[in-house]
Amino acid sequence: MRSAKERISNAASAAQHHVDISKAHAQEKASKATAITSHEKVIAHERMKAKEAEAKMKLHSAKAEHAAEKLYGKHAPGKTGHVPAGSTTAVAPGHTAGKGRH
Repeated sequence: MRSAKERISNAASAAQHHVDISKAHAQEKASKATAITSHEKVIAHERMKAKEAEAKMKLHSAKAEHAAEKLYGKHAPGKTGHVPAGSTTAVAPGHTAGKGRH
């Protein structure tokens, strides 16, 4: 069962999705109204389809992030502040990269 926060986040993302699609349709209408040739109208329609696809991609991406946040909380895998031993890191001026005092 999904958490309330995830449902609310998904609903907000869906609302933004509908806003983005409405904007795409409005821009298509405006472009078609000012288009002179049928080729320009086809281009306007293709742009609208691309914007719809982008909005759908954003929606699914947001839903995946919400599910991951619920699953992992704030501790998503790969996002720790820990630097593994033996990894190359920058050394501050005046300090050595060794393990002890020399």
